[in-house]
Amino acid sequence: MSDVRYSDQHEWVRLDGDVATVGITQFAAEQLGDVVYVELPDAGHQVGKGAEAAVVESVKAASEVYAPIGGEVIEANRALADDPAKVNADPEGEGWFFKVKIADAGEFAALMTRAQYDAFVKEH
Repeated sequence: MSDVRYSDQHEWVRLDGDVATVGITQFAAEQLGDVVYVELPDAGHQVGKGAEAAVVESVKAASEVYAPIGGEVIEANRALADDPAKVNADPEGEGWFFKVKIADAGEFAALMTRAQYDAFVKEH
């Protein structure tokens, strides 16, 4: 069974064993507007927790996507290169950005639950 957690930078992380799938939340996708380009990390790239890992560009702005959890990138969602609108259509599903083999499971545990994230969004 997978577990999903959220960062204060509006990324989500779905953990399956020691592999974390990362994307941006529905809230972030709505704030961005129509996504027109996504720059993804290469497999083998090491990302640290909180480090810039990807870039998403919309008709409104360009934004960094930070790694909510550190580790080695093992896969990027190359389908987004051909169809960046997947980020808007299904940000917490088919619009995922990359997968990381996590270095420290404690980093995942420190992220927000859905209820905590929803409260965070309402406050900001």
